[in-house]
Amino acid sequence: MTPAAPAWPEIDWRQPAFAPCGDHGRRALACLREGAAVHQALRQAAGASPAPRFVPQAALPAGEPYESFIHRTGAVPTRDNLHDLFNGLVWLACPQAKRRLNELQATEIVRRGVGPTRGPLRDALTLFDENGAVLDAPLPLWQALLARDWRRLFAEGRALWRQARLMVFGHALLEQLATLPRKGLTAHVLCAPAGAAAIAPEDGAIAQALQPAHLAAKPFAPLPVLGVPGWCAANEAPVFYDDPAVFRPARRPPPAR
Repeated sequence: MTPAAPAWPEIDWRQPAFAPCGDHGRRALACLREGAAVHQALRQAAGASPAPRFVPQAALPAGEPYESFIHRTGAVPTRDNLHDLFNGLVWLACPQAKRRLNELQATEIVRRGVGPTRGPLRDALTLFDENGAVLDAPLPLWQALLARDWRRLFAEGRALWRQARLMVFGHALLEQLATLPRKGLTAHVLCAPAGAAAIAPEDGAIAQALQPAHLAAKPFAPLPVLGVPGWCAANEAPVFYDDPAVFRPARRPPPAR
């Protein structure tokens, strides 16, 4: 018996979290609703762009690591679910950054092998790939974020967010925002490497910032994304932030920028 096709959700591609994937996402969802598999829909959505080849999950040989296969063949095994759809859409939006992540993962697998633990670099790469984000914002917002001073970040600094750009990179986080948006959803924002002023939320800049030594130190700042002005209508009310289960104070010194 052929398994039932997933029920694809309605996604407002104008929303800030989804806008970077919007053009490809609209085309891919239209194909999916006509019965295409996810790898086929992503190929159609890519058009003439220099995207990787999306192939069915069955193309991944038994025993070969997913990241190694992509690095060896240039093809991305893809399952028929929303998680892999968003993974493919991030590949289409940020091909340089995704290739850099894959290169670092594959190199680390060759160096360390596949064991019960990934090691600090692969842990950081996976965290960013699944749940990462990039923020370009005025210095006072960065200072408040790194200090986890949520009132300063979201209330006193609210007007400054008009000068900020936040891009969700992690495909697991995008999936959660599409299916079960909730206050506690938290991005891991990548802090810039030493000597860099910031990371622009653009493909080439993200790829350049993915430096192994920097990533291995896990230079991430947690950001509850629905607290960002304009990302959730409910956060217009100041009481939204009076939730210590989500907007927690810092427990340790923030990562250096």
